[in-house]
Amino acid sequence: MIEVKHLYKSFEDKDVLLDINAVFENGKTNLIIGQSGSGKTVLMKNLVGLFTPSKGEVLYDGRDFVAMNKREKAQVRREMGMLFQSSALFDSLTVRDNVMFPLDMFSDMTLRDRQKRAQECLDRVNLSDAGKKYPAEISGGMQKRVAIARAIALNPRYLFCDEPNSGLDPQTSLVIDELLHDITVEYNMTTIINTHDMNSVLGIGDNIIFICRGKKEWEGDKTKVMTSTNKDLNELVFASELFKKVKDIQNGTGI
Repeated sequence: MIEVKHLYKSFEDKDVLLDINAVFENGKTNLIIGQSGSGKTVLMKNLVGLFTPSKGEVLYDGRDFVAMNKREKAQVRREMGMLFQSSALFDSLTVRDNVMFPLDMFSDMTLRDRQKRAQECLDRVNLSDAGKKYPAEISGGMQKRVAIARAIALNPRYLFCDEPNSGLDPQTSLVIDELLHDITVEYNMTTIINTHDMNSVLGIGDNIIFICRGKKEWEGDKTKVMTSTNKDLNELVFASELFKKVKDIQNGTGI
């Protein structure tokens, strides 16, 4: 579990995050949503230590990450998995070697065990036969699954995903969403996903926090987001014609 208490972040004279309080639970896909410029990306970067909060606490299972020294933070980071928006695979490495990369860097496993673990992770994301290929030889959706395999290679307790469906078609996005949700439950990880994809919100939003103008304006789950009375949240959720039609049907005014 990750808990945020009274978190503030400012850059010079600009306040970006204002008194954020949130709990991200184990075994659930926790989503952070908001318009561009709302502060959701800054919040994610404060959680993983890329930014230091101006004030407040970030607790990893009760451990205050903000107050830790460099060595202690390094230890917590070894418990994190990261899924980047662009997948961030190494073009010069095979798929298997990409998955092995964090094992090579941070584990004391033998080569044989590292290879075995990499293959297990590829099996888990349904890419059993892709290990010898290079990233350029596989599709964008497959690259994203390789990135997921790499992110879970060290059996992380915490998984952070930045816009995991960026650049993917709707069907592939659905596959990635389901995979992230299933892995989260299977490994009982604390998964936090920064997204603007409303299909993800309705599909895997076990816990959702909505950030608007630097403040947490709403919190709930996918069953409640459609009936929210928060004006700013509604503008975000129902920006597309599809979700407007869903809202109309719920209100009895649609076809």
